[in-house]
Amino acid sequence: MRRGVFILKRKQGNHLESLLEELKWRGVIYQQTDEEGIKELLDQEKISLYCGVDPTADSMHIGHLLPFLTLRRFQQYGHRPIVLVGGATGLIGDPSGKKEERKLLTLEQVDQNVQGIRAQLQRIFDFEGDNAAIMTNNFDWQGKMDLITFLRDYGKNIGVNYMLAKETVATRLETGISFTEFTYTLLQAIDFLHLYKNFGCKMQIGGSDQWGNITTGLEFIRKMAGEDAKAYGLTIPLVTKADGTKFGKTEGGAVWLDPEKTTPYEFYQFWINTADADTVKYLKYFTFLSREEIEELEKSLQEEPHLRKAQKALAEEMTRLIHGEEALEQAIRITEALFSGNIKELSVEEVEQGFKDVPSYIHKGGDTGLVNILVEAKISPSRRQAREDIQNGAVLINGERVRDIQYELSDTDKLGGLFTIIRRGKKKYFMIRYE
Repeated sequence: MRRGVFILKRKQGNHLESLLEELKWRGVIYQQTDEEGIKELLDQEKISLYCGVDPTADSMHIGHLLPFLTLRRFQQYGHRPIVLVGGATGLIGDPSGKKEERKLLTLEQVDQNVQGIRAQLQRIFDFEGDNAAIMTNNFDWQGKMDLITFLRDYGKNIGVNYMLAKETVATRLETGISFTEFTYTLLQAIDFLHLYKNFGCKMQIGGSDQWGNITTGLEFIRKMAGEDAKAYGLTIPLVTKADGTKFGKTEGGAVWLDPEKTTPYEFYQFWINTADADTVKYLKYFTFLSREEIEELEKSLQEEPHLRKAQKALAEEMTRLIHGEEALEQAIRITEALFSGNIKELSVEEVEQGFKDVPSYIHKGGDTGLVNILVEAKISPSRRQAREDIQNGAVLINGERVRDIQYELSDTDKLGGLFTIIRRGKKKYFMIRYE
């Protein structure tokens, strides 16, 4: 899919901003293997560079996004991104950041995960034009390699002491690390070497935990492609929250890119609920808004924080990028309907998205009296309290207030014939499902 015209430099104010200047302004550079060499390289030519992900699940979550969005920024400046999904390395397991061995996946599981992740990455990059992105799977070359080749051609070129010095290995020595995971850094180095030789790939980027794997790849290239071979590495900082809690986690768990795991409405809500202290940083990290646009939103955040313009822009940009315009409009409709209470304006699918995690009760037929249903569904603790709630106007059915204690639910209260949404008080929602 086409995602706009790519340019070498962007105009910011009265000057043309280089890619590295933009990356530094956005705060997405953590480490560089050779800062001057990278600057000189990017000033002189359009390069191919890569970023990879292992298919340990059938979907990425938002913790995976920043390196790939940074890779897309390279594409916007005319460079060619190589997107690698680790069908081979996913069978082994990266020890980075892990205190114990990963549970091994089957080949079938990894293949299924590869398909899910590839589809998500295809939304982020442009696969047309002069610098069209390339999608690769390292199983295509590593899956054909025999053990003797691995030991003679690759293992012989890296010393054990060199590998033991890597933080990802060193931190696991006390708790234990298998030979399988010990060799992971070699497998990723083989990828860098393969892409260097076959695709002219001169740089790898990744999260800060990938520094050791990236530098092993550079060592491989130096030893196997010659001392004159030039390749580079760049890492992205770990995304943090101002309050110290982990980024990308909610009460329901990780925020996934798969709409079946995290609905577009939930995805939108995650971003719109970003704390003021984190919003500008996330706008720089994750969106493709210009410096001027972000600075204007930052000004609004300081002068009129109650309007939450910056959070709305962040939520809209991210939901549009990952799920598309239609899903964004749907998420906004759900948000507005829940705020106004006009639930009947929503489609069945939108109601299911908006109320996915509220307590639910299955009504198996029989008594349809509202008082009894409130008690059976544990919405009100007793019949007396249920009657008081109704008389006081604290009970709403599909957004409409009901004050009749003799009220009985009917087919007209069943949205799509499937469920009824009951609200008690200002914020407590419940879903009544029907068999």
